[in-house]
Amino acid sequence: MKTSFQLGKIMGIPIKLHITFLLILPVFAWSFAINPSSFGFSDQDSPLRYVLSLAAAVSLFVCVVLHELGHSYIAKKHGTNIKNITLFLFGGVSSLEEIPRDPKTELKMAVAGPGVSFLIGFIFIIIYLFFKSSGESFVDYLFLKPINDPYLRLVWMIAILNIVLGIFNLFPAFPMDGGRVLRAWLAERMSYIRATREAAGIGKMFAIFMGIFGLFYNFWFMLIALFIYIGASEEEKSTEINVKLEGVKIKDIMSKEVQTVTSGMSVEELVEYILRFKHMGYPVVDDEQLKGMVTFADVQKVPREERKAVKVSQVMTKNIIGLQEEDDAVNALKLMTVNNIGRIIVKKGEKISGIVSRTDLMRAVQLLE
Repeated sequence: MKTSFQLGKIMGIPIKLHITFLLILPVFAWSFAINPSSFGFSDQDSPLRYVLSLAAAVSLFVCVVLHELGHSYIAKKHGTNIKNITLFLFGGVSSLEEIPRDPKTELKMAVAGPGVSFLIGFIFIIIYLFFKSSGESFVDYLFLKPINDPYLRLVWMIAILNIVLGIFNLFPAFPMDGGRVLRAWLAERMSYIRATREAAGIGKMFAIFMGIFGLFYNFWFMLIALFIYIGASEEEKSTEINVKLEGVKIKDIMSKEVQTVTSGMSVEELVEYILRFKHMGYPVVDDEQLKGMVTFADVQKVPREERKAVKVSQVMTKNIIGLQEEDDAVNALKLMTVNNIGRIIVKKGEKISGIVSRTDLMRAVQLLE
């Protein structure tokens, strides 16, 4: 099932919308519609109340995209490719091919996002101050005095929400930007993997305290706490795997006995092949020429009653992703993650010499531990 939909591209980066975002957007809009001033429009008549509430919700998530573009701009400037930016239930996520190992570069990337949020916030505060009536005091609104003009109220909400977004992201806890700032600072003083463990540990503790707070006060805090805890754990695990695989060559962990299939084989014959050899993916070779790659996932797309008539050539992937024997194993992991695949063909020159899978990589990590 397709869970994300591309909306377009900015700076060459695909902007995607996850289906969970479609769940949270109406919730935010409804929240703004039922709350009073200065962070809601319940005092307004329909349909203006709902139009402004939806505008506030959409504006918030547009600002989240701009926040992520701040990270992405600095990342691209330092040579890191951005696969996409995806809007999820709890905000946006930039999918980077890799996090720069240089602490100074990571620090710049980490502060760029909150920097953009603060900039947007201050711009909207200036817009508000420019249009507010002369009798109104800016200080009063810091103490949530109602703003009568609903359009100025929307401007004020966007300003404050961006400043809150920037401050929240600077908490020193993974996976938030402050956690990356903390890791960058610690990495100047200790090993990168230890710095990651320290920052992730603080992130988990922060999540636990937030979860306890949410248990007594607000359910949303519990959900955010879960998101932070999982994010911190995943960052720690991912970093440890990458560090452990550094210096390991693909030739040392790949499977050298490669079972291949031909493009003229039927999908039904391929199923029998899979049952016999127990591998989930096979290079497709005709006359010693590599033609593509076919996996069990490709087989599942073909209805059972059609498998005898459908050939491997009709379902195989022709875009072959391969590496050389002397390449680092961490490159294989990066390619698998970026392309969402489970195995990569290994070559020696132009000849197939092996195949490496996620299982091979995880087994190597376990042995290295």
